[in-house]
Amino acid sequence: MESAWRLRSARALATLTVVCGALFYLIGDAIKPGYASTSQFISELNATGTPWASHLGYLGFLPMGLLCAAFLVLAHPLARVRGASRLGWWLLWSQPAAWIGAVMYPCDPGCPIGSSPAQLIHDGLGVVTYMATAAAMVLVSLAPTHPAITQWSRIYLRCAGFMFFVIFFVMLAPEVAFIRGLLQRLADTALAGAWLLIAYRFIGNDDQ
Repeated sequence: MESAWRLRSARALATLTVVCGALFYLIGDAIKPGYASTSQFISELNATGTPWASHLGYLGFLPMGLLCAAFLVLAHPLARVRGASRLGWWLLWSQPAAWIGAVMYPCDPGCPIGSSPAQLIHDGLGVVTYMATAAAMVLVSLAPTHPAITQWSRIYLRCAGFMFFVIFFVMLAPEVAFIRGLLQRLADTALAGAWLLIAYRFIGNDDQ
């Protein structure tokens, strides 16, 4: 009974994380003056000294990070992982760290690399969490055989992890600055799909 409640709650938290993330991106784009979602990084929604920065940080990034962390805590005993996939599960913690870190160490306007101590920490956190999240998706896809874990779900996680890794470096190139926000949102869409897939395929009771 308790495990059934835990499973339902964990899946609800994963779904809520994705829904809140989508709403946050849409609302932030709509209310922030001069913000262009196509060309600006998502972290620029709460860039230091810009309009609505603290509101979007504490009512956007922070709840997403906490929801994400709550899912990982609740789902941990139900995770169908072992060996390398268990390492991948632990690396999923890089995602709540990224969102909460964006509140603690917001970027400077325009996200110029290394422009201030806070920006340096922001940059370092971005590199570590992007690489860890990409690796997490690939490693979780190596979970032991289970009827709920289809070959297509494994392929999706591997493709999403590879996409996350590649897009991180591509969006930093000056030549694609005009669409770097779009690229980052593409990566986050792949991540959202992976998050739901993990919640509905890679965790569960023995009979679910």
